[in-house]
Amino acid sequence: MSSEPRESRERVELLQGTLDLIVLRALSTMGAQHAYGLASRLEQVADHRFTLNQGTLYPALVRLEQRGWIKGAWQTTENNREAKFYTITRAGTRALEKQTARWRRLAGLVEKLLLNESS
Repeated sequence: MSSEPRESRERVELLQGTLDLIVLRALSTMGAQHAYGLASRLEQVADHRFTLNQGTLYPALVRLEQRGWIKGAWQTTENNREAKFYTITRAGTRALEKQTARWRRLAGLVEKLLLNESS
């Protein structure tokens, strides 16, 4: 049995669309990343347990690439392995701005509803 509180052991579940926002933001701030490096870095910066498995992250990367929001190119990693590195595109930067505004509106609404609930 883990001594870790239950809340911190529970996985963070993502609302639909938030993974796209997270990936776009990460690529805009961190620069080119391969999938494993991206997942590792996001797990490092998360306050709560946040695990991105291949079944979650890779479809998101494919979807973002198909939309033209990110671009992938094969390069050699620091461990001398071939990996696809992703960068955000201009269209991705515009989408990030729109998605960020959308997320802030949604978060504001949820916050208002939670504040009103306790009244």
